[in-house]
Amino acid sequence: MGKKCFREIAGFDDRWMLIIGIPAAGILVSLLLFNDYYEQGRWAFLSVCIPMSMAYTAAFWFSLRWMYTRIKLRYPRFEDIGKRIMWLLPLFLLIFFSVNYVLDQLFTLLFPEHHTTPSLLVEFIASLILSALVLAVYEAFGFYLQLERALAEKANLQRQNLESQLEGLRNQVNPHFLFNSLNTLIYLIPEEPDRAVRFVQQLSKVYRYVLESREAKVIPLGEELDYLQSYIFLLKERFGDNLRTDLHGLNGRSNAGVVPLSLQMLFENAIKHNVISTEKPLTIEVFTENGRLVVRNNLQRKNQVMDSTGVGLDNIRSRYRILTDQSVDVIVSREYFTVLLPLIDLEK
Repeated sequence: MGKKCFREIAGFDDRWMLIIGIPAAGILVSLLLFNDYYEQGRWAFLSVCIPMSMAYTAAFWFSLRWMYTRIKLRYPRFEDIGKRIMWLLPLFLLIFFSVNYVLDQLFTLLFPEHHTTPSLLVEFIASLILSALVLAVYEAFGFYLQLERALAEKANLQRQNLESQLEGLRNQVNPHFLFNSLNTLIYLIPEEPDRAVRFVQQLSKVYRYVLESREAKVIPLGEELDYLQSYIFLLKERFGDNLRTDLHGLNGRSNAGVVPLSLQMLFENAIKHNVISTEKPLTIEVFTENGRLVVRNNLQRKNQVMDSTGVGLDNIRSRYRILTDQSVDVIVSREYFTVLLPLIDLEK
């Protein structure tokens, strides 16, 4: 395995910084070191000194960059910034004196008539400012990218968590009426074969919808209502006229969506907890009101030994909570049990 490059260690490519930064910093350093020559307009002298200043800047920058990558590789976390600074301070001094000595000797040999030695203090301050700026930019970019990756990872984990929750909630949607439907079918086959065939056709349609909508988070209201008609057909075969349904005011909502199988679960909930008999028929209404889908049944509770667990309603609430900020409201009065479902705008 080869050595890691700067991009792998720092997390970003700094080539554009080198291309722009070194010439700009070289000119800035030359202004600090040779300000008098700029004021005097000695451009012939400066035409040599500016490239020399850029060479100093490049040597200093690349040396500092190499040191930074070694330290960053050893202390990569943002929390280790104190350790990185502690190491860079003495290394800065080493780089400063080494680069100055080597390049001073080289330029004295190459350009003796142009070479001048500015104040060491001024050189030190200019180098310190340059180093601080370069390291601050590197740390800022590193922190920004690390934060961006952390946020992306967090968002991905949240998405995976929501998907996991949604999958778990979907798995709860396993129609409890299957066994009752099979019992009804067993009765119909010998007594009324034609009705049994229609029953099987509708049962097939119901389960095909369950399978097809399993992966969907939101389903168009029209598709949910088409499925509901098949589901009601099965319930009618079981309960006859003891179960009455009234679906009205549902046209013109082509852009509205609901959580798949939510209506079935509310019908199941109503049947599970209410008396259904000739003397006390159960009526379930479905209609829209104030931009919400309303499911209401007359309240005639069974004498249950155990209280309701509320799993069905919790399932619906949880699935809506994952998808929208709108709440699922439940209103219980002396006469009615009403659930108000948000209608989700499919266009959005």
